[in-house]
Amino acid sequence: MRPTAVIFDVGRVLYDWDLRFLYEQLIEDGELLDAFLRDVVTPEWHYQHDAGRSFAETSAELAALHPHHAELIALLKPRFNETNRAMMPGMEALFDELHAAGVPLYAITNFSAEFFPPFREKHAGVFNRFLGIVVSGEEKLIKPDPAIYRLALDRFGLEAERTVFIDDNTDNIAGAESVGLIALHFTGEPKLRRELTELGLLARAPERA
Repeated sequence: MRPTAVIFDVGRVLYDWDLRFLYEQLIEDGELLDAFLRDVVTPEWHYQHDAGRSFAETSAELAALHPHHAELIALLKPRFNETNRAMMPGMEALFDELHAAGVPLYAITNFSAEFFPPFREKHAGVFNRFLGIVVSGEEKLIKPDPAIYRLALDRFGLEAERTVFIDDNTDNIAGAESVGLIALHFTGEPKLRRELTELGLLARAPERA
């Protein structure tokens, strides 16, 4: 059966994201920056926000362990949007084409409930075109837990076998496949465009004469 809807991941699929993007502006020394991101503000620590913990709790705990970095740690919340850059190469056009074709678009994102609203506001032109968004920090569920995919399917009234899910993380792809979604591993716009075209969701480019 031809799929009828698409669910996007956000970070590193639609938007380029890295904690480094913020902190390279604040720590000039490359070795100190690498050490800070390896030992202090790590992806594993930040993952707690996506799972639903408050920044007040996690930052207090981290600052207690690294009091000399307390000011840098505290900057993450007010300057979180600086960890996100422009849309991933080619994705703005691909997203626009799907929307123009009338494909229902949704998102499931591992994102802090506190950090997501200002990020969504900054990129309202994109996010206002989604028919629904599941934010892990709001639900206290996080990919690749199968429960977050089932929640999205139930909430949006979607059939798994007719819904495409796109993510850059292979664990998240496996979680989506476990509930029957058509899961596409994102490694860049060219491959994704080919896959969505083969699935009938994007029009084929006209052949050259």
